[in-house]
Amino acid sequence: MTAATASNGAAAELPLIELYRRMCTIRAFEERVTELYRASAIPGFIHTSLGQEAVAVGVCGALLDADTIATTHRGHGHCLAKGADVEAAMAELFGKVTGLCRGKGGSMHIADPRLGIIGANAIVGASIPIAVGAALSSVALGRALVSVAFFGEGAVNQGAFHEAVNLAAIWQLPVLFVCENNVYAEFTDSRTMSRRPSIAELGPAYGIPAEQLDGNDVQLIHARALEVVAACREGGGPVLLELSTYRWQGHYEGDPQPYKPASEAAEWKGRDPIAHAQARLEEAGSARGDLEAIVSAARNHIAAAEAFARDSPYPAIKEAYLHVYGG
Repeated sequence: MTAATASNGAAAELPLIELYRRMCTIRAFEERVTELYRASAIPGFIHTSLGQEAVAVGVCGALLDADTIATTHRGHGHCLAKGADVEAAMAELFGKVTGLCRGKGGSMHIADPRLGIIGANAIVGASIPIAVGAALSSVALGRALVSVAFFGEGAVNQGAFHEAVNLAAIWQLPVLFVCENNVYAEFTDSRTMSRRPSIAELGPAYGIPAEQLDGNDVQLIHARALEVVAACREGGGPVLLELSTYRWQGHYEGDPQPYKPASEAAEWKGRDPIAHAQARLEEAGSARGDLEAIVSAARNHIAAAEAFARDSPYPAIKEAYLHVYGG
């Protein structure tokens, strides 16, 4: 699901209809995963990215297959946007051997290194130094690849953020730091956690460009990501993007969210990134029936992925000893 390649080797711009299709796939995946978890069909914890689809699609659509991403415990959308196989992703959440990690990673450790998906991570802020390491590897090996770190605004208060950003800055590494500011760091209003008005203000402190964008406008994000990624690939060094969005669900599936004002949640749902893209497409001449068909196709794809996951076997006991410390 990453971008096509332009004649100059960079990612080509994706049309809005394709960005819309990708967001619909992620939305359908997350909605069904929520239902499956509530039905006890999926083990472990689930953290969904409902409402944040524009960030994943806009940024990953600007990447090449060989570029890398490191993500968070809320990483399904990022992985799907980068090209992870939907059937294998669903099987992974079910703990089946046909999953991306043979059922061993689950929701919070989903990965596919073959597609540059270094992986989700349950440790807050861990994606940041991992992505910097990938960028350093690209430089050391003489490869013109870009690494992306997805993280929430709560991770900015981890020491790993400051250390990794500073290292990337002084070494001029090709890494894009993408802060998904979704207002709440677990159960805490992140607006109460700092006196600075935006995360983007931290960029100049480390000598790197930074800006804040509407995280629900997929077209805007994609256009800017194409420019920023190209600059990183050409040796321009790291960039910090703060994308303002909102998670519709709780920190984890089942979180009652007593910390969220109902009026605030309703206001943000009114800024639905998919509805925003749909309105823009209709203004440009797309028929509503055609757009609804894309939504239906996405749901059918997820239903097929669920059937595949349910029919797949669990890993054999011997699997516990494989892929551990090189085993």
